[in-house]
Amino acid sequence: MRPFRPREKTRPRGLRPETVTDLLQIVKSVLAAAFAWWLASAVLHSTMPFLAPWVALLTVYPTVFESFRRGAQSTAASWLGVALSFVIGVTLGTSVWTLAVALLVALALARIRWIREEGIAIATTVIFVLGAGSAGDVSLLTDRILEVALGALVGIVVNLLLIPPLRDRQAARYVDSVNRRMGEVLLSMSDEFRTSWETDRAQEWLEETESMSSDLASAWSTVRSAHESRRANPRNRLRSTRSQREGESSPPEEKSGYTQILSRIDEGISHLRHMARTLREASSAERPWDQKFREDWADLVGDTGRSVADPDADVAPILDRIDALADELTGREGLRSTSWPLYGSLLTSLRHIVAVVDDVATAREAREPGHAQADAEKRPQEE
Repeated sequence: MRPFRPREKTRPRGLRPETVTDLLQIVKSVLAAAFAWWLASAVLHSTMPFLAPWVALLTVYPTVFESFRRGAQSTAASWLGVALSFVIGVTLGTSVWTLAVALLVALALARIRWIREEGIAIATTVIFVLGAGSAGDVSLLTDRILEVALGALVGIVVNLLLIPPLRDRQAARYVDSVNRRMGEVLLSMSDEFRTSWETDRAQEWLEETESMSSDLASAWSTVRSAHESRRANPRNRLRSTRSQREGESSPPEEKSGYTQILSRIDEGISHLRHMARTLREASSAERPWDQKFREDWADLVGDTGRSVADPDADVAPILDRIDALADELTGREGLRSTSWPLYGSLLTSLRHIVAVVDDVATAREAREPGHAQADAEKRPQEE
C-alpha cells in the first residue's frame, strides 16, 4: 500500500526563481541607495545626503512599470514634505510643537488619492528636514528638491539597468507542483480504495487540497506580477524586436494563457476536494461496496494520477473507460439503488479531473514558453 503523507517542504536544488528575484531586488536597492548617497555627497555636496538614498529605496520595485509609477508618487510626496517643512520653518520656526503641526498636516495630505500609496513619505520627509534644522533656509530649498529628484532618478535608472525578470517560469513551477501533488493524492486514493480506508486518511487528502489551493493563489500572484513585468520592460521589447528581425512571431501574451490554465487547475482541485470529501463521508457509513466497481474505479483513479503527473499522457482512453464503467453499472442487476448517488458522484468528479488534465496538457505551450521552440528545433534534426 502506498503511504500518503501531506507534502513537506524540501530544500530545492539550486535557487528558486522567486528567490533569485528577491536577491536581485536586494542588490538593486543597495546599489541605488549607495550610488544616490555618493552623488548627493560628492556631486551636489549636500548637507542632507540621506534624502537621495532614501527616495532611491522607495523607487526600486520588482518591475520597471512599478518603479516609474511609485517613483513618481514618492517624488511628489517628498517634494510636498520639503515644501511643507519650508513653510512651517519660515512661519512657525522649528520646535516640538511645530513638528507636531507639520506632521498633522503631512498625514492629512498623505490621504490624497493619487499619492496615497507613498503618502507617508510626506511625513517622513518633514521629520528629516525639520530634524536637520534647515527647514526655513531659502537657499537650501532648491537643494532638497534636487536631492529628492536625484534619488528617484537613480532608483529608476538602476531598475532599468538591472532589468527585473519576466517571471514566466515561476508560474510554470507552481503548475507543475500542483499537478504532481494532485497525482500523489489520486494514487493514494487508488491504493487505499482497493481495500479500505480510514476517515483520517480522507481528511489528509482534504487538507492536501487546501494546501494546493494556497499554492495556486501564489501562482495567481506570480502571473499578475509577470504581466506587470512586461509593461515598460526593455527586455520584453528587445525580445520582440529580435524575434521580428529573425522573422519569428512575437511571443504570445502569457497572462491570458495562464489565466485559463490556473482556472482549470482550480476546478480540478475543487473536484478532487469533492471526491475526497465523498470518500470521507462514505468511510463512516456502513454500506457494502460493489467489488467490481471498487476495483475498476481504483484502476481509473490510479491511471488518472499518473496522467496528472505526466502532462504528455493520453487521457482519452481514461474518459472512455469511465463511460464504459458507467454503462456497465447501468445494466448490472442487483446493484443497490442507494449506491448510485455515491458511485455517480465519484465517477463524475473523476471525469471532471480527467478533462482538466486534458486541457492543461493541451495548453502546455502557454505554460512552458520554450517548449514549442525546443520542439521546432528538434524536429529538423529528427528528419
